[in-house]
Amino acid sequence: MSCLMVERCGEILFENPDQNAKCVCMLDTTYSGEIGTKKKVKRLLSFQRYFHASRLLRGIIPQAPLHLLDEDYLGQARHMLSKVGMWDFDIFLFDRLTNGNSLVTLLCHLFNTHGLIHHFKLDMVTLHRFLVMVQEDYHSQNPYHNAVHAADVTQAMHCYLKEPKLASFLTPLDIMLGLLAAAAHDVDHPGVNQPFLIKTNHHLANLYQNMSVLENHHWRSTIGMLRESRLLAHLPKEMTQDIEQQLGSLILATDINRQNEFLTRLKAHLHNKDLRLEDAQDRHFMLQIALKCADICNPCRIWEMSKQWSERVCEEFYRQGELEQKFELEISPLCNQQKDSIPSIQIGFMSYIVEPLFREWAHFTGNSALSENMLGHLAHNKDQWKSLLPRQHRSRDSSGSGPDHDHAGQGTESEERTAREGDSP
Repeated sequence: MSCLMVERCGEILFENPDQNAKCVCMLDTTYSGEIGTKKKVKRLLSFQRYFHASRLLRGIIPQAPLHLLDEDYLGQARHMLSKVGMWDFDIFLFDRLTNGNSLVTLLCHLFNTHGLIHHFKLDMVTLHRFLVMVQEDYHSQNPYHNAVHAADVTQAMHCYLKEPKLASFLTPLDIMLGLLAAAAHDVDHPGVNQPFLIKTNHHLANLYQNMSVLENHHWRSTIGMLRESRLLAHLPKEMTQDIEQQLGSLILATDINRQNEFLTRLKAHLHNKDLRLEDAQDRHFMLQIALKCADICNPCRIWEMSKQWSERVCEEFYRQGELEQKFELEISPLCNQQKDSIPSIQIGFMSYIVEPLFREWAHFTGNSALSENMLGHLAHNKDQWKSLLPRQHRSRDSSGSGPDHDHAGQGTESEERTAREGDSP
């Protein structure tokens, strides 16, 4: 399968051409405003990347300036990077200080800090070019699935890679794979979830046969950019093929529908005490778990940041619900602003998705200081959301029947499934 296929991500393809044209127009203009619309007009992504790569091959250097740290203007950002391993790192502030280039700046720093540039003999300009391609492939008009989310996940991944139970076993390749997968795990996300793509007969759903549709697209897009940038072109072919496959395995693991699969395997390993991190397979599995944790770690951040992420993801849900309502589609779980409140969505997500995974991660780390810190924030944030529940929902939650996702009386299994379908609040 070619990684350079033309994929017009963000277009919703209905069988009815008139309905399709209307829906494409709405996705392109309703929420993005004039700037977002102009970006969408230029977003035949594969062609854009091909054109960019062909200019480079002809020796034409792009005129866009390198967004590297400037001694005078970005002193505060440089100071923040000295504390990039702290769990209270404020990615929103960092993104403002870097003029919206948090992902590029963070990755350049982390690649240097971990010695990856030297170890893999990477060209700094080529690395920067690749990272700019990744950052620009995120949709800035998405409230949640944007480059700031990718930078946040990457910073969390960096923290997890430093956990003593894991760090001493990691190779430079493991570290590079973990950081690259974190940075690119949601690249070119259209701002709607997989069920939406399936029920609208989107071309990506057809292409990937309704299986991990978004994750497959994120992976294939990442590989396309890696090849076009030629970042790893100097490495042996067998090694680059292995890197591409391992990146795929990591990114595909972020599919929320595979949550129970990975959680069950992790519990079994910890119960049997048979994890051998000297073994590359076991290390890769723990990298998958670390990336899954990083992807959904927002409820484990300090309240001020966690609340902002929660509001952003719910805004993205509600936008999808409005789109579904406009085109007379069934509104997806968690996407009805009139029925699904932010507190109830968050409490369900914490209870059925986040808490089980992070308890097992804490078990793996031996209840490290970071794990205890995260679980403490998680408990505090859950209490905060409970206090903000509408009164009728608060009584249900205190009785132990779980949050109301407009599925009252269907039990915890239904609520867990509903929380998964929301796609990473």
